[in-house]
Amino acid sequence: MAELQEQLAWLRQKMARIDAKYAGAPALAPPRLPEHREFVEEVLSGAVVVTARGRHFETEKLYARHRRHGSFEISDLLELPEDLLAAISGGAIPTSHPKRWAFLDTETTGLAGGSGTYAFLIGVGSVDEEGFRVRQFFMRDYAEEPSQLLALAEYLERFDVLITYNGKTYDQPLLETRFRMSRMKPPFGRMEHLDLLFGSRRLWKLRLENCRLSYLERQILGVEREGDVPGELIPHYFFEYIRTQRALRLIPIFHHNVMDIVTLACLTAIVPEAFRAPENLTPRHGADLIGIARWLLAEGQHGQALEMLRRAVGTGLPDALLFRTLFEIGMLEKKHGREDAALAAFSELATSPNPYRHRAYEELAKHYEHRERNYAMALEMVRLLEHGPERARREQRLRQRLIKKTGAKACGTLELSQ
Repeated sequence: MAELQEQLAWLRQKMARIDAKYAGAPALAPPRLPEHREFVEEVLSGAVVVTARGRHFETEKLYARHRRHGSFEISDLLELPEDLLAAISGGAIPTSHPKRWAFLDTETTGLAGGSGTYAFLIGVGSVDEEGFRVRQFFMRDYAEEPSQLLALAEYLERFDVLITYNGKTYDQPLLETRFRMSRMKPPFGRMEHLDLLFGSRRLWKLRLENCRLSYLERQILGVEREGDVPGELIPHYFFEYIRTQRALRLIPIFHHNVMDIVTLACLTAIVPEAFRAPENLTPRHGADLIGIARWLLAEGQHGQALEMLRRAVGTGLPDALLFRTLFEIGMLEKKHGREDAALAAFSELATSPNPYRHRAYEELAKHYEHRERNYAMALEMVRLLEHGPERARREQRLRQRLIKKTGAKACGTLELSQ
């Protein structure tokens, strides 16, 4: 205990000597921490916009007419025909000039939707004489949402058609919820909405790995993004901005939004044209022709669909698609009474092992039994089917018909040949 007291006394004496040494020195100010905040209006060109509902930030990006987006020329957007969207929209958009189209995409605080999800950045692309421009509406804080939405609604008044990618499922319902939460009327009721996702799937799902917008951007337009931010990180970056007010991390998000909208516009020049004039499709990929053919079938245009399927076979298809397409051709030919063409398709399927061989035997058996009354050939086809009650019933029926037609002697000969 005495030793501890001695150590404490020694420390007090040392501290007293230090205090005496610096007693006349001027007091030093505490170190100032560097200021790291960068407001969005300081790092991006644009302006803070004042509306009747408050303030928000807006910026605009112009892609001049001479520029390209991958393999696509921006100047081509203004030259698109006014009836381009008629077929793909099922006639809902019979005619509309490209200048009246609004290409919309949102960046949100989450993908689940619901009343707790905000669209903190809303981009709207449009075509004009100068090229393609994207106006972006950004809320710097949650309190700026009403102002952001009001400006968006006013901006959309100049357009008749809304074009999105998965917007019918996500973007439009989310924005409608946000408008109602702000006690405002959504502006979409008067606009025809084309969701390009559905047409893209029709056209490319048989050939491409997936139909995500970024994937189509690479595969169809040949665009490789640089400095992009992964979509799953976008909510995190916005929350970080709200917490720190450091806007530099937002720059890639604005770029990401612009790229999505420009890609959407370029694909709008490609996908609807395939539905508008399928006969003009260049048969580089048979799978694309099959996608259009199936859409034509759904639209009741069987003759044109059949022609597309024939063209697809002529391009050279992988086996899985080839066998299914041959069967579909056979069924369409049969439906339209072209028995010889149907017989040729089913006979070709029956010559090699494939998933549709069994069904081809069934169709051949029906043809020989009901069309040609060739019960012996029909019985041969039935015997190639898998064993089961249905095969047994067919065999019995065909034997009876064969006996009736040729007599018991012929049937006995047939029995011996089994």
